Amino acid sequence: MAAPRLLQQPPQVADGASAGQVLDLAGQALTARRLAEVAELHLAIQWAVLHGHPHDDRDPMVTPGGDGTPALREHAIPELAMARETHPATTRALIADGLDLVHRLPRTWAIVEAGACEPWVARQVAVLSRSLLSEQVVRVDRAIAKAIRGHAPSTVLEITRAKVIEADPETHRAERERLRHERYVRLSRTDEYGYRCIIARVTAGDAAWIDAMVDRVADILSLTLGADHNHDELRSLALGWLARPAELIKLLLEHTDVADPADPDDETDIDGAGDAAPPAWLPEHTTGALEKLCTLPARRLERLRNRGRLFVHVTDEALRTGVGVARVEGVGPIDIAQLHEVLGNAAVTVTPVLDLRMRRRVDAYEHPEDIKDHVWTQVGGDCFPFSPRTATRDGVDYDHSTPYDDTGPPGQTGTHNSGPLRRRHHRWKTFGGYRCRVAGSGRHLWTTPHGQAFLVDHTGTRRLTQHQAGVMDEAADDGVEIYWA
Repeated sequence: MAAPRLLQQPPQVADGASAGQVLDLAGQALTARRLAEVAELHLAIQWAVLHGHPHDDRDPMVTPGGDGTPALREHAIPELAMARETHPATTRALIADGLDLVHRLPRTWAIVEAGACEPWVARQVAVLSRSLLSEQVVRVDRAIAKAIRGHAPSTVLEITRAKVIEADPETHRAERERLRHERYVRLSRTDEYGYRCIIARVTAGDAAWIDAMVDRVADILSLTLGADHNHDELRSLALGWLARPAELIKLLLEHTDVADPADPDDETDIDGAGDAAPPAWLPEHTTGALEKLCTLPARRLERLRNRGRLFVHVTDEALRTGVGVARVEGVGPIDIAQLHEVLGNAAVTVTPVLDLRMRRRVDAYEHPEDIKDHVWTQVGGDCFPFSPRTATRDGVDYDHSTPYDDTGPPGQTGTHNSGPLRRRHHRWKTFGGYRCRVAGSGRHLWTTPHGQAFLVDHTGTRRLTQHQAGVMDEAADDGVEIYWA
């Protein structure tokens, strides 16, 4: 691997610069930014080289790049991520792309190193071609090296997809078949106004029927809600009705004329005489279910509503005044006025407020539920450095910050020695040489294998000097909390 190029200093715009000078400086700034991104790739590659061999038999190795790229220690990735102040997944992707460019796409990498193209485009090429074998990816490298310097990013990526198909058509067909059977329904993150997107992969037929039903309910809502709602808004409201089957059936029945003699497709036996054949669109196995549904009392119909579990944190003042912010776990902060949209007409269970001044401890290794609730309320998410606070309380392990000792003193399990961690972060702490300890209520002090120190608290993640970390570490032994300005 060649030595990293010296970065150009960002150009300074002088007052009174002419139009031509500004354009020249814009070009220089572009090159400087590209070379800065190249330097990041060089550092990621060098980190992989330094950690290309396991420390022992229990030190796992991973190969983030494609075929023909070297492996590196899995436990080394999060430490580089902390130095870059990013999530480990982001740093792993940077390492993978850098290794692919150097070992699998050398022609393209030479252009990237020269600052003659956008590094992010080359990285996307590496991602799209990662499934190819090393001898197959040569075709992609040749084509992209000719195109990446002068074509638009969308053109370069289109060429990449075409060359990937050409290089391995059998794998492409198999992948297409696999994706045809892959289904999912996912929720996006909540925006600042309390709205989310639902993203689903369904068959074309199911999509058409869902779309038709949403349109049907939206048309009904346009009659009941008035004309001050646009069609897209009504369709959004209609989708919410699909989650309330009893209310949806009532709405549809109230706005459906079941005896329309002018409808040639209506096969209803209006006079009740004779046995009318069921229409073609009504499967035979559903007729009994519909008859049973019509005989159910209202209380039983209400049980068709799905049960959900949400944790809402709100102050008594916000509830009393109707002004303020509520925090819904897994959703995020919302205006208190939006609570009725989230809760609807559901039955709500109110749990007692935790007294965070209590410091309960137990002798067992397992965390009792009330201690988990206490720890979660204090921390509010995964306490690993630079980890997004998107974890839920059911999706984390409650880790003993100072490892539990079977022969140690009593009371080792409690809020004074616990932190929520996703399973992978928990494994890194246990086996990767990362050290954590509780440095106060909701505060976790982390030290990496190479001596970096970070404080994770309600303000986020902050880098500390070794002196600051040492002072906090010693003070924690005596139960003293240290705060740095």
